[in-house]
Amino acid sequence: MNTPALRIAIIGAGPGGLTCARILQKHGIPVTVHDLDASRTARNQGGTLDMHPDTGQHALREAGLWDAFTALSRPEGEQMRLVSRNGLIVFDAAPPQDGQGNPEIDRGQLRDLLLDSLTPGTVRWGHKLTHAEPLGEGTHRLHFADGSTADADLVVGADGAWSKVRRLLSDATPIYTGVTFVETGFDGADHRHPELAALTGNGTMMALDNNQGFVAQRNSGGHIRTYVGMRTDEDWYQRRSLDLDDGHAVREALLKEFAGWSDRLLGFITDTDTGYINRPLYALPVPHTWPHTSGVTLLGDAAHLMSPFSGMGANLAMRDGADLASALIEHPTIDDAITAYEDILLPRSSEAAEGAAEGIDSAFAPDSANRTLAHMTQNH
Repeated sequence: MNTPALRIAIIGAGPGGLTCARILQKHGIPVTVHDLDASRTARNQGGTLDMHPDTGQHALREAGLWDAFTALSRPEGEQMRLVSRNGLIVFDAAPPQDGQGNPEIDRGQLRDLLLDSLTPGTVRWGHKLTHAEPLGEGTHRLHFADGSTADADLVVGADGAWSKVRRLLSDATPIYTGVTFVETGFDGADHRHPELAALTGNGTMMALDNNQGFVAQRNSGGHIRTYVGMRTDEDWYQRRSLDLDDGHAVREALLKEFAGWSDRLLGFITDTDTGYINRPLYALPVPHTWPHTSGVTLLGDAAHLMSPFSGMGANLAMRDGADLASALIEHPTIDDAITAYEDILLPRSSEAAEGAAEGIDSAFAPDSANRTLAHMTQNH
């Protein structure tokens, strides 16, 4: 696309939006990224991600960042372990030894890698989009919470689950999946929490049974991030008159929910260094589609929010970003590029979202222990 005056605005500095921006700049196409955070260090970026060959890894190669990624990644983090509610290891899959797997990287490290690859000033921090106003012929005026505006010939909604850009295309809103995670964490795990560290291993440990479970993930720097999951009402804590800021009360409520589980696993509740964060899981309806609209499109969670049990969220977002950038590079007009991109995006994301819905339904079911063991045995 040979249009140097083209104004491309990406809303959201997550992995998908940053991947798109990086590839566009690599091909000489100017782009601006707007993000609501006050700075790149304004908040924690979350846990660890495994990069899949045909999605995340493909995007990193297209962005020219593969070597930098491999220097940071943790192939040993692919270890997958299943533990019974009695605290016994029932399945343990070592990571591939041939370098052909899905190496792990912390979300924060991945985001920093992408941010550092961009031209300085590409990301406008503190730009919280309130709404996008159509001006006709595919152009939009972006209105931000600080009172500023910006006009764009293409608006890319990479602004996550509660996307403001999505409202231009679709009335769909995320729906509660029926499962809530309560996040905890452990610093210096190997020497401060050696038993939990040993149970977690080098990668991911899961203990799932009867609509409940624990998912512990090894991060870099000796940190373990853990999700205490349960199939429950979205307002579970309100019905118990529970103050989520009262760590002692949350601890006691979770221990009551997980009565009968091994003390080895209950340590993930009691021994936290980081407190408790309530994280209900949401997903967009499947399939989520929209009519072609000039000058605007979506990628990542804005387009196909799904449960984390797919393992595909960030990977798909990065592949979306790479595919959109490629379409803009290869096609003569924005409309042509959007059409080509969405022809790939929509069927791919629907298939992935269907799999994610099946995944969380299986992981938080009455017989989830048997289902998960069967799935792991089949896939390793």
